[in-house]
Amino acid sequence: MNPVSLPLPPLRRAAVLVLLGALALGGAAGCSPPPGTPPPTPTATSTATDVGWVQLMTPMNQQAVKLLTLAAARAAEPRVRDFAGRLRTGQEAELDLLRSLLTRMGLPGTDVHAGHDMPGMVTVRDLEAARAAEGPAFDRLVLVQIRDHLRQSAQVSRSEITSGGRADARELAAALVTAREASLAELERLPGAGRALG
Repeated sequence: MNPVSLPLPPLRRAAVLVLLGALALGGAAGCSPPPGTPPPTPTATSTATDVGWVQLMTPMNQQAVKLLTLAAARAAEPRVRDFAGRLRTGQEAELDLLRSLLTRMGLPGTDVHAGHDMPGMVTVRDLEAARAAEGPAFDRLVLVQIRDHLRQSAQVSRSEITSGGRADARELAAALVTAREASLAELERLPGAGRALG
């Protein structure tokens, strides 16, 4: 599948294209380390695409875990609660692998995307909206946000598979894509998904 062939609204599609292009050229769109922190220099075995991918995927999973934790406790529909709990466990396991990769690459654990509204990133505003929502409205919000997270992180991971330089990073990216495709298929079968996802 072409990495940008999923049906997305025009503005989201444009953001994804910019992000994927930035990864291919060596970093995440509009993101830089905190002031005073020198930008990471790819090692002999790490390309800029590897660096950009792992530094984006790590906070994407961290933020998704926060929303999934809420959903596992508060979703009105039991199947949504169960799905959220299982997906959270999978995302936490991925985080362990991503953090290990960051360490092997000699990169800091600092979130270079803090405060940035990246496609597929669960934002502070998203979490606030989720905490304020209840019942079926909460479930709809979760389904939409997690669907977007899964789609966007799969697209970025496909960019790593095709353009990354590290075999371990490409292997992890491939595993993430497989997991997201399975999770998306399950999400779309959940009660209320048809209405929430249009």
